[in-house]
Amino acid sequence: MHHFNESSLKECFHQLSADRAVGVDGITKADYAANLDENLKDLMGRMKRMAYRPDPVRRVLIPKEGKPKATRPLGISNFEDKIVQKMMQRILESIYEPLFLDCSYGFRPGRGCHDAIRALHHHLYRNEVQTVIDIDLSGYFDGIDHNHLLAFLRMKIQDKRFLRYVSRMLKAGVLSEGELSVSDEGVPQGSICSPILANVFAHYVIDEWFENVVKQHCAGKVELFRYADDVVICCQYESDAKRILRAFVKRLEKYGLKLNEEKTRSVSFSKRAYRQGVKQEAFDFLGFTFYIGRSRKGTPIPKVKSSGKRLRVKLKRVNQWARSVRSRYRLAEIWRMFCVKLEGHIRYYGVSFNTEHVGKFLQAATRILFKWLNRRSQRKSFDWEQFTLFMSANPLPKARIYHTLILT
Repeated sequence: MHHFNESSLKECFHQLSADRAVGVDGITKADYAANLDENLKDLMGRMKRMAYRPDPVRRVLIPKEGKPKATRPLGISNFEDKIVQKMMQRILESIYEPLFLDCSYGFRPGRGCHDAIRALHHHLYRNEVQTVIDIDLSGYFDGIDHNHLLAFLRMKIQDKRFLRYVSRMLKAGVLSEGELSVSDEGVPQGSICSPILANVFAHYVIDEWFENVVKQHCAGKVELFRYADDVVICCQYESDAKRILRAFVKRLEKYGLKLNEEKTRSVSFSKRAYRQGVKQEAFDFLGFTFYIGRSRKGTPIPKVKSSGKRLRVKLKRVNQWARSVRSRYRLAEIWRMFCVKLEGHIRYYGVSFNTEHVGKFLQAATRILFKWLNRRSQRKSFDWEQFTLFMSANPLPKARIYHTLILT
């Protein structure tokens, strides 16, 4: 707690974004900044007296990708609580970043999705794998047990006041449609502290257990790759995969977590079997589909492409966006926004082996925009020949590789 002072809290204040959604009290960053020094002095005084209590978070439901009727709950804290959470996050990261294992990639400074994808591809490329276990955890963030989490934190943190404030934050409750609910489980998604707390929980429940226990009892080489609650396990032998999956279920149950049995599956992914003419399966990880193909020399190698499910969802979003903006903005502004969206897609999906699929997405998205631009009035704005001339004068971003997967 000695790291909490007016100076450090002011740093956290300036690191917070001004355009985020507001919490239950409706106070924005600008409102808090109007009397910043006195607000921080008052906050610090309450924290020293143990009088500071986080307010309940405001729950907002957002639709899940590909599931229009399914929603994902997000918790939005009050701005003052965000300042405290930001400082907690900095302290927790300084403690646990040196302890986290290399298999963990999600919500860590200096690590991202493409690092996880590159590491997984490198393992599949360099090692013989028979089976890949594609694991899906059911409601991971909502299923984290507070008592287990605090017990894990006590293993490295002796400051009882700090742990009491973490406990208060976890038990602050959720306000949804005027009703307050308090639970002994879950960390609200959207909270600044949730990613690091979820990583601490997964570190002890999954990563360390896998590294120190599972690997010692396997006949072949096994490796785990985790991005938040997305987990993939590569197994040299199918027999190891079956034993790991059974043990994984029991391990999760011990700490109050559940496996999504409908989405969790074991996938045959052997380059040797593929070479012998046996068809192999594919699996998805972080928006990409991993499959076995052939190199230019005809050698079986793991490849990646954009997940078909993700692309269908994204094209639906392009359709909704083009429909909503077609009459609201001038053509030049619509075209500028469209180019920005395409560039964002290319920067994420522009990896080795995936240029063709990125190009197909660009073509499909452009066709969708062409359709809606021609529905701005009863007269058509373009025919395809005119639209092609317009694109020649105002070129769209082109598919390219931003992330090379094969390491030399």
